[in-house]
Amino acid sequence: MAIGAAGVLYIAYVLGRREVRRIGVVTLSSGGDDCYIDSIVGQGEHKKPKNVVPNLILVSMVMVCLVTGLLNSVISFLLGFVIALVMNYPNLNLQKERMLAHAGNAMVVVLLVFAAGVFAGIFSGTKMVDAIAQLLVNTIPPSWGHLFPLVVAITSMPLTFLLSNDAYYFGVVPILANAAAAYGISPMEIARASVLGQPVHQISPLVASTLLLVGMIDRDLGDFQKSTIKWAVLLSLLMTGLSLLTGAISLFT
Repeated sequence: MAIGAAGVLYIAYVLGRREVRRIGVVTLSSGGDDCYIDSIVGQGEHKKPKNVVPNLILVSMVMVCLVTGLLNSVISFLLGFVIALVMNYPNLNLQKERMLAHAGNAMVVVLLVFAAGVFAGIFSGTKMVDAIAQLLVNTIPPSWGHLFPLVVAITSMPLTFLLSNDAYYFGVVPILANAAAAYGISPMEIARASVLGQPVHQISPLVASTLLLVGMIDRDLGDFQKSTIKWAVLLSLLMTGLSLLTGAISLFT
């Protein structure tokens, strides 16, 4: 976790410095706190900069319910949405306008979730996930047994990109862990190695949050992937290297 956070911060710093060189330093016009807030959130009747504190309290309460399990996640989000809508937009017409403004992005995410579920169901139901895992196990020569965690770390990048997290971690990783046990490698080590490809997974079209954010800034997913794939792979390799150095995964059983 700490290794990944350090890598993300370093890459963010590099990209930030690159953007400073490209567009220069942008200064906001002076005019007090109201001018500063308007420059960030913009103008319009649907902007509610004065409701920041109540909204922050509401979000915190929803997060507490999610973390503690006090309420089901669906109920927590539903209640939070209703309260936020009434609190920020008491006018019914404005409520409908705000929901319609975000309906397009919401529908894309819903369709993606359904499509990912069908995709994962086909992979699991037809045993293709098991076949992929078994093929990977059979491809590794017995003399490479001590390299099994490294192989899992490297292959987790393309596999988590092509597969959903459920299909990979519930379908592929258990088979890899059982195969690694024959070489005296603990399942925990395989589990650590399997998460090292997550930076690449985050740019996969199967990740709803990524697709939503790309859509909100009106950019093409393919262009986003082209510009970020090298950084995602670099971060995964950096995490793998540091995991080897710190002993989180080992090449010696």
